Amino acid sequence: MTRSTEDGGRRIRRVTLADVARRAGVDKAVVSRVVNNDPLLNIRPETRARVLAAIKELDYRPNAAARSLRTTRTGTVGLFIPDFANPVYAEIITGAETAAAARDCVLMVGSSTAGGSARGYLDLLGPGRVDGLLLAGGAITDEEQAVLADRGLPWLFVNRRGGGGRHVVLADGLAARIAVEHLVELGHRRIAHVGGPADADTAQRRRDGYAAALRAGGLAEDPRLIVQGDYEPDGGARAAHRLLDGPEPPTAVFVANVTAAIGVLSALQAHGLSVPDQVSVVAVHDLPLAAHLVPPLTTVRMPLQALGARAVELLLSAPADQPVEEVVRDPIELVVRHSTAPPPH
Repeated sequence: MTRSTEDGGRRIRRVTLADVARRAGVDKAVVSRVVNNDPLLNIRPETRARVLAAIKELDYRPNAAARSLRTTRTGTVGLFIPDFANPVYAEIITGAETAAAARDCVLMVGSSTAGGSARGYLDLLGPGRVDGLLLAGGAITDEEQAVLADRGLPWLFVNRRGGGGRHVVLADGLAARIAVEHLVELGHRRIAHVGGPADADTAQRRRDGYAAALRAGGLAEDPRLIVQGDYEPDGGARAAHRLLDGPEPPTAVFVANVTAAIGVLSALQAHGLSVPDQVSVVAVHDLPLAAHLVPPLTTVRMPLQALGARAVELLLSAPADQPVEEVVRDPIELVVRHSTAPPPH
């Protein structure tokens, strides 16, 4: 056993490097370098295989605390998100956690839900508690970036471009184009856009994709059909009510986020409008809940888990003082359900 446990009143001793070394017939230093994947270790393949076999037979697990003292690594990655309630971030967390576990790391997640900030999260973490920090969604100030630089802590924006030139993002503009092109192909000409928060980089990229798709379809952009919202159901509902109170309501709505689309569907129902018979709705991001809305929502599926995984990979492999600018593009696909149809005659 590798953990000290109680068994019938007797304490089972933790397996050590020395135990593995004796079983494999090598020095303890060799075992340590095999465990830590030392690229400079030069031993015969059969010796390495013997050490790995001994590790497996004895179920040896490195002591995480001692290992961090030797390597100056904590085996922990921090992730700061705006809101735990948003299911989009749950997908990103899943991907990041899987990638971290594959590298013998754990993921520590915090949010700004309780009024916190990235700086407050950094202060709570303190120096030496994480090997790097991922910042998803929320803004970061120049002062906070300076704190990260002073601590020598690698960091990376997740689906947000910003200062410092270190980010990994999704192709949000492409996703928006796919959504709006679907509506144009169905014959819609008055296509509204319920956008995201004004300070969100993702919202701007999706707005740009919306405008590009309209131009490609020979349609003029109408400012009266563009309403700023947020990425929550209530914000989506408020934005949709403003759209529908206008003199010429749209026949289709492109929503920047799937959770906001829930509010849009609710507002359409409150106005007595049938989806998709009178108004079509399509949104960015596909989550399991989209298939169970009334009607089931047409979406553009984005690689959220792949984004989280790639963010961890880059954070742990890219030098902290070098720019990282990467776009995770695949897979992006239109998922057609029952919320879109040709416009009413």
